Amino acid sequence: MNQNNNVAMQIVSSGPDNEHYGIRRGYEGIIASAKKYVYIQTPYLIPEDSVLEALIIAANSGVDVRIMIPCMPDHPFVYRATEYYAKYLVTHGVKIYKYNNGFIHAKTVVSGSNISSVGSANQNFRSYTLNFEVNSFNYNEALTVQLKKIFEKDLADCTLLTTDYFDKQSSWLKFKQYFSRLLSPIF
Repeated sequence: MNQNNNVAMQIVSSGPDNEHYGIRRGYEGIIASAKKYVYIQTPYLIPEDSVLEALIIAANSGVDVRIMIPCMPDHPFVYRATEYYAKYLVTHGVKIYKYNNGFIHAKTVVSGSNISSVGSANQNFRSYTLNFEVNSFNYNEALTVQLKKIFEKDLADCTLLTTDYFDKQSSWLKFKQYFSRLLSPIF
């Protein structure tokens, strides 16, 4: 392999066997250090408070924060909780996109600070704490640009969720989202 094609990376694991929360802390670091953008693809958007606040602070600091979630659930309670957090983030300046071509299972974080993460961890409590997960944290401009282009290509198949979108939802759906959010620590 040519030296110019090497990618500096860290392999980080998390699980119930340690209390370092390396992947969650890596996500927090990427978000906190972003200057231009942070793009996230995740099937489950049920972040812990520290990640939730980091996303909001970044968006309110002028960072282009975009998160892509699926249009369809693989588990109804988890999806309703994802919708709850999507609405919360939209009201705080984060752009949430619903991927219209089915269930997106990508788990990527890409930042304009030339860092990215790809792996098995979702944006939820289970992946941060309870499940055994592994991610690569990559420090390479070319890879970051390539992952950004993939995200932007996927945007063509997305709907931007707005406060108006959520306001038009039925009271019953809003109740299910709120109720599911109460159960979110076990998702």
